[in-house]
Amino acid sequence: MKLKTVYRCQQCGQASMKWAGQCPGCGAWNTMVEEAEEVLSKKAAASRGLTDFSEAPVKLSEARAMKAEHAATGIAELDRALGGGLVKGQVVLLAGPPGIGKSTLTLESCAALASGAYKAGKVLYVSGEESLAQVGGRAERLGARCDNVYLMSETNLARIIEEFRSIKPSFLVIDSIQTVYHPEFVGSPGSVGQIRECASELLKTVKSAGVPLFVLGHVTKEGSLAGPKVLEHIVDTVLYFDAEKNNAFRVLRPHKNRFGPVDETGIFEMTSTGLRSVDDAGLLLAESDRDRALAGRAFAIAFEGARPMLAEIQALAARSYLPYPRRTVTGLDLNRAQMLIAALEKNVGLRFDEMDVFASLAGGIKLKDSALDLAFCAALVSSAKDIALPPDCLFMGEVGILGTATSPGFLDRRLSEAERLGFKTVFVPRLPKKDEGRFKGLRLEVVRDMGGLYAAIAKLEPARAGGKKE
Repeated sequence: MKLKTVYRCQQCGQASMKWAGQCPGCGAWNTMVEEAEEVLSKKAAASRGLTDFSEAPVKLSEARAMKAEHAATGIAELDRALGGGLVKGQVVLLAGPPGIGKSTLTLESCAALASGAYKAGKVLYVSGEESLAQVGGRAERLGARCDNVYLMSETNLARIIEEFRSIKPSFLVIDSIQTVYHPEFVGSPGSVGQIRECASELLKTVKSAGVPLFVLGHVTKEGSLAGPKVLEHIVDTVLYFDAEKNNAFRVLRPHKNRFGPVDETGIFEMTSTGLRSVDDAGLLLAESDRDRALAGRAFAIAFEGARPMLAEIQALAARSYLPYPRRTVTGLDLNRAQMLIAALEKNVGLRFDEMDVFASLAGGIKLKDSALDLAFCAALVSSAKDIALPPDCLFMGEVGILGTATSPGFLDRRLSEAERLGFKTVFVPRLPKKDEGRFKGLRLEVVRDMGGLYAAIAKLEPARAGGKKE
């Protein structure tokens, strides 16, 4: 076997014969790492990989579609993110920063599956980062010890596949892909070549056996998945596990899912005994502050997938001492926030050119629902004019670039959730005629544009503790 030296980017996989400070493919700096690559003869290259096909091509009109049957994992929020549960042969990539709870979630999933959907089978958990004693200690703390869950501390892919074929489990976990190495390929564990080859080999093994696979992955300091991009392409589902700093809530977001939607979100709360599913998204807010009228705070009902979620938007408009006022937004889209600020300036007459604007979505979750536009504008007007918004008021609507407001989708479900959470007044652009008189516990106020919103807020009592009435 002949080897040659190449320099490969650890982010995009671009190979070069010479070292360079900047990758010519993705433009990243200091990512080119020296690797040894096998040189194949023309005969060996032509014969490699050509004998793996087991089925002949068929006409598309003759191909029959198979309905994917989901097996519930037993963890409600994980099933929500997966689209109903696991499918036979499904390969799931779970990525997240260190300490976020990836191993905890996976171990709890193993215990739930071992006592539920795969009670008659076996579960194999392979850890390449921790010893068996460490994994066993975590399982004892979580109360996740089951007789049909098998632990293995190994990084050699050949040994892992050998034990997989010997035990014949119904569910396989690899923690993590960056620690596993293929003995027939050169390169250290975690390199681009090793991750690509190990993932491909695992994919072929579990697909042929019809066994779901959970692969845990690391993320870079920028928040993207470490390793080659091909890793995300070959798996069926990519889940990102993340949370805001110093926040007890964990958010599981699918970025790719071949067996379900990608707009669902799983929410967990980290406790001393592990992760707990948050069924009621209203718990993301501090309920102790719900009874106070504050200037710069507005509530809305957002949709994350099929789930209605109470959102609290906080805005602060303060005098700026800088040549260019700051615009800082957390949890919302900055470009959309700047557009809404411009729409307010144009249609209401408020001047933000001498004000710093800070906005945040409470609870440590990021939302992209356009129904939050009206609440953002209400919070900003409330802060700029120092008018406290009552805590039982809700604002829902999409605001266009011309300052007009339109009703969001699923308005009836949003109003039902608002009524359930105890809100009394809801500001909406319009109410469909079929829903008139349906929500008797709510007082609906029509706000068609920014002028109407400003007039409605100006009627409220000014904040007593926050300055003078203008």
